[in-house]
Amino acid sequence: MESTQAQATEVEAGSLKAGQRLRLLSYNIQAGIDTSQFRDYLTKGWRHVLPSRQRLHNLDRIARMLRGYDLVGLQEVDSGSLRSGFLDMTEYLAHRAGYPYWYRQVNRDIGMIAQNSNGFLSRIAPSRVAKYRLPPGNGRGAMVLEFGEGAEALQICTVHLALSRRQRRRQLDFLAERLQAARHVVVMGDLNTSCDTTEFRQFVERNGLNEPGCSKPTFPSWRPIRRIDHILVSHSLRVLNARVLDYPLSDHLPVCVEILVPDGLQLAA
Repeated sequence: MESTQAQATEVEAGSLKAGQRLRLLSYNIQAGIDTSQFRDYLTKGWRHVLPSRQRLHNLDRIARMLRGYDLVGLQEVDSGSLRSGFLDMTEYLAHRAGYPYWYRQVNRDIGMIAQNSNGFLSRIAPSRVAKYRLPPGNGRGAMVLEFGEGAEALQICTVHLALSRRQRRRQLDFLAERLQAARHVVVMGDLNTSCDTTEFRQFVERNGLNEPGCSKPTFPSWRPIRRIDHILVSHSLRVLNARVLDYPLSDHLPVCVEILVPDGLQLAA
């Protein structure tokens, strides 16, 4: 585990109080590559290793979409390699979308070729940030951000799980152990599994979670049939709405939920 301090700019003093709305979004942005059909994986595959002007244009479109949210978890972000023009995408999106707090977690460092990462953008100052390398240590990670203090703190976990079911089960068990003591939990990200798999059901039951938007597919973005991007929410949190957004700026669609800040929790904003 690695703890880190906020990378932030000045933000006006204030607070979010119990009963106020909190808007959360999770998005696998595929390193800023827009994909609209399966053959794009072949014809545009070079953009996974080489820079492209179109990538920056697409990141600007993503940034405009992100502006309506308070907390954003990002997957398949590049943190500064040849393919991104040595641009830290998390930092770029934070500045373009107006987020004062941003965090990145490099999970697979391939030098100049790629810096595969998770990212997190926040309009609220977290009290703690922890980064975990998920088992078996093959380039997958999770960030857990804590908002507030004590038993009523809100724990937000952003994660990108493995393709292998066996590895996903180990990774979900790992996360369950670290989140089990928290009362208010949100787990968001590309879980690479649908809601009806054994590992998914065991995880949500063990941690007292529900998936308010589980009936809505997110992949592939141009004709979604798979439900692999999720925002899981504790039963203690009231969900006002949950949606899959029709923004096909990646090969995944973004998912969002709106929750109420629970009683007893003060969030600095």
